[in-house]
Amino acid sequence: MKVRIGIGSVGLRPDAPGSEFSEFVDALEQKGIDSLWLPDLISSGGVDATVGMAWAAARTRSLKVGTGVLVLPGRNPALLASQLASLAVLAPKRILPAFGVRAATAAERQMYPVPGVRAEVFEEALVVLRRLLSEPEVTHHGTHFTLDGASVAPRPARPLDLWLGGRAEVGLRRVGRLADGWLGSFLTPDEAARARITISDAARAAGREIEADHYGTNVTVVAPGTSEDRVTAMLRRSAQQRPDTDPEQLLARGWDGAREQIRQFVEGGLTKFVLRPAAPVPDWPAFLDQFSAELGPLET
Repeated sequence: MKVRIGIGSVGLRPDAPGSEFSEFVDALEQKGIDSLWLPDLISSGGVDATVGMAWAAARTRSLKVGTGVLVLPGRNPALLASQLASLAVLAPKRILPAFGVRAATAAERQMYPVPGVRAEVFEEALVVLRRLLSEPEVTHHGTHFTLDGASVAPRPARPLDLWLGGRAEVGLRRVGRLADGWLGSFLTPDEAARARITISDAARAAGREIEADHYGTNVTVVAPGTSEDRVTAMLRRSAQQRPDTDPEQLLARGWDGAREQIRQFVEGGLTKFVLRPAAPVPDWPAFLDQFSAELGPLET
């Protein structure tokens, strides 16, 4: 199994996100980092996830770009299929879409209005999206979407793998039934190992199989030099996401902590990781040098 570690972006300067994002992307390519994962946050000051994917893919030749995660309900799946197909044609084997049911915060959720039950809309939208990305012509008469002889062109020669986020059991079983991979978040290694089993069991029950190296998670690292105020803010956010868990268990303290946490995740059957700094990074090239030196040897 291939262990791969990518980078998740953090908040960019709201007054000049463009230049900073370009420098960030260029540094990732120069350092040979595996992948960049962009959050779907409208009001954070960062670049839009789909636009950012296109920009990053165009500036690079080897960097893979993904979403972590893109809110699907509230988007037109046919338009999104066209966008992803074009990206996959322009940057073959480098586009990694992952989807979620809803935005992480209440303030963001209002941006994605959905008529009907959100989970039902999500599942049907995912089916429509997959069919448009893999079939020459699609007719679909569902509860929420209707298509007659619809097509997306150009389509990539190889259908895109569609990954899902989620950590609730219903969401994990959905991954097994409908997705090609899983990207978790705010989970301890033991929880992630159990989640992998739940997904695998659900896939087997649906007559499907998810590839063994298509299980991953986010890892939040407190890099050396991070202020205690920033750490406290990240602990507070972790507690909001997981009030039932000690937030310290959801952070990796320093590079030693990141290596140990990734090692435990790998023991639980996960192989794909998105490392997210707990605070904005003042010097990306220096951070990426440390990242490569400290975590690069873990990739196989």
